Amino acid sequence: MGSIRKSAGKTSIILGLAKVIEKNIGYMKPFGDRLVYRKKQLWDYDSILLTNILNLKEKPQDMSLGFEHAKLRYMYDEASLNKNLRDRVSHIGKNKDLLFIEGGKNLAYGNSIHLDPISLAKNVKGKLVIVIRGIADAIFDDISFLKKYVDVKDINFGGVIINQVPDINDFKNTFWDDINKIGINVLGIIPFRDELTHFSVEYLSDQLFAKVIAGEDQLNKVVKNIFVGAMSANQALKDPRFKKENRLIITSGDRSDIIISALDSNTTCIVLTNNIMPPPNIISKVHDHNIPLLLVPSDTFQTAKQIDDMVPLLTKNDARKIEMLKGLMKKYVDIKEIVNI
Repeated sequence: MGSIRKSAGKTSIILGLAKVIEKNIGYMKPFGDRLVYRKKQLWDYDSILLTNILNLKEKPQDMSLGFEHAKLRYMYDEASLNKNLRDRVSHIGKNKDLLFIEGGKNLAYGNSIHLDPISLAKNVKGKLVIVIRGIADAIFDDISFLKKYVDVKDINFGGVIINQVPDINDFKNTFWDDINKIGINVLGIIPFRDELTHFSVEYLSDQLFAKVIAGEDQLNKVVKNIFVGAMSANQALKDPRFKKENRLIITSGDRSDIIISALDSNTTCIVLTNNIMPPPNIISKVHDHNIPLLLVPSDTFQTAKQIDDMVPLLTKNDARKIEMLKGLMKKYVDIKEIVNI
């Protein structure tokens, strides 16, 4: 499975499909692009995620050939890389009903080392499905570009899945006839779901490498809104954003006034910046309200930017999201055509 652009939702779609199919599933991501350092080894985040959720027996580090262009160029020529790839496909796919192979961040990524999605599909004789996501006009642009300039005649090209569409009826009314004229098979149009864009406090903590000071048993809470507490508490209380539900408060650890003002049911988490710990009585109050309190070394601006740039990836504990993905795949995607079941 590949995508025209990055963060199109390939991993989520694979997970949702696997949950619907409920067969013996295998997974590979030959060219890893979301590095995680575990047990003194480089693993791919998506490989770890699917291993944990689908209870796969294979090791995550065995699901990828590598993570760096230069290293893979040094290790393999085209023939040896293709052989290694097919050997791993044979090993991981052994006794499996279906093997999902995920490409990198976009359709071109890994092309110079023969690990882009089109090369992968050709080398293992698999069916290529491309995920497309974006604003409506960009989706149509991508489908048109795919038809005009991407050579898929030598592979089994299943078609495209259009992901995260705000209004499916409006999209179809505007583009469906033109898409049909282009002649690319649309395997599904998945609606946008706001909940899938939110992240848990646990995920936030991991991404920030934060120290958890309080609320350890509430890390499964979901963040929906973010407020940067860089003003006085009086000013913050007058700001409508400060009262939004499921909010994350980012403020310096010496801003006791903001911290105390945030101690109500709408606050999901408080991130303290600059590695400054509040006084013990403030920490005690946070404990009493059972609100997660995270401590990070960066300043408030850097922390806010880091969170703003963060991609809300799935985690193994996102049970509601996983169930939602399963429902979306079942309702909106032609699963039988994708996996021949």
